[in-house]
Amino acid sequence: MDKPKALNLLKEMFLSAVQVAQPIHCIQPFIDKLPKEKKGKVIVIGAGKASALMAQAFETLYQGEIDDSLVVTRYGYEADCNRINIMSASHPVPDENGILASQKMLSLVSDLKEDDLVICLISGGGSALLPLPTKNITLQDKQNISQQLLKSGATISEMNCVRRHLSDIKGGRLAARCYPSQVITLAISDVPGDNPMDIASGPTVADNTTLKDASNILARYKINLPPSVKDALHDEISESIKPHDKRLTKASFHLIATPRMSLQVAAQVAKKAGITPLILGDSIEGESRSLGTIVAGIAHSIANHGEPISPPCVILSGGETSVTIKGSGRGGRNVEFLLSLAIGLQGRKDMYGLAADTDGVDGQEEIAGAVISPDTLIRAFELGMNPCAELDNNNAHGFFEKLGDQVITGPTRTNVNDFRAVIIL
Repeated sequence: MDKPKALNLLKEMFLSAVQVAQPIHCIQPFIDKLPKEKKGKVIVIGAGKASALMAQAFETLYQGEIDDSLVVTRYGYEADCNRINIMSASHPVPDENGILASQKMLSLVSDLKEDDLVICLISGGGSALLPLPTKNITLQDKQNISQQLLKSGATISEMNCVRRHLSDIKGGRLAARCYPSQVITLAISDVPGDNPMDIASGPTVADNTTLKDASNILARYKINLPPSVKDALHDEISESIKPHDKRLTKASFHLIATPRMSLQVAAQVAKKAGITPLILGDSIEGESRSLGTIVAGIAHSIANHGEPISPPCVILSGGETSVTIKGSGRGGRNVEFLLSLAIGLQGRKDMYGLAADTDGVDGQEEIAGAVISPDTLIRAFELGMNPCAELDNNNAHGFFEKLGDQVITGPTRTNVNDFRAVIIL
């Protein structure tokens, strides 16, 4: 298999992984299980980068009446809807529109009755899109903490623990506001382990983490905190909704798409091309550059010893790694992994890789990810770039941009986390 065919196969696997997570393909079985007879009002709410397309799929497939609605998504991720109202806000750093959407959503579900039904459409990105601060915390406070956490190397579960305890809508609070109505959450997972409380920081599910946990995380990463945040973290009123709270007794949670599903579809694409797939896992975390070194080591073992699998094969993995930004570059966990991988492979022939975020955005760049091939390092040196120096400067986005090896999809309007594939021929 030559270079063009190998890179085309990688891109086909990635696009297949994105396609299977499109809401129109995975929401129908759950709509079929909704109550057929309407007793009270039906309210549709939601948040996330996939939420607008989820809303579009829902209103297309759901034959019942929708009495009121509000779904918030990232700028540029909107979808045309006839019966569901869509708002847009900023991600990953929150803005005023996110606060306005949060306030409107809470108002929409207040004073509901026992016979009312709330359908909540949740996907990754909902944390930033529903930023409503608790107590005396300002939007600027939340923006500052978000930016620090994004650069700190904190895991997504750690960041979401903090978000749940600085919010008036996350950590089960949205479902609590809906009580005593029935709440059915349909979610697309973008987090390692598919933990409901980490998907959009769990606005409709119980949270078993505490204020102390959030404080410890902020201390661990040396996050500078204003007095308002310190006060909130020591006030029990800021605690999230816990398991067994009666206000969650009528709330249910259903995953409609997961990273595992996408990796399995990519594996099928590989098999059809005569390439044996090896799925390392869908919940891999840690520093991106460290994972790149580890995967390079596995690739060498496969090529040298046929262990743990013989070539031709493809190593597939998902999850959400971290980048601790120390340089002046643009970050991006997928491209940082890929640059580290390229350095580890050292231009070895017959090895190709792709790493990209299924939502089309890696870090804060409108770039999904990139690809590497055996000539990646040679071409970089010819252009005057030092790959190791670029990695140390957290400038993988700039590195792959100069090579012309970026993967650009535009908004995919879904999100099942990161996708990584390495072909060994």
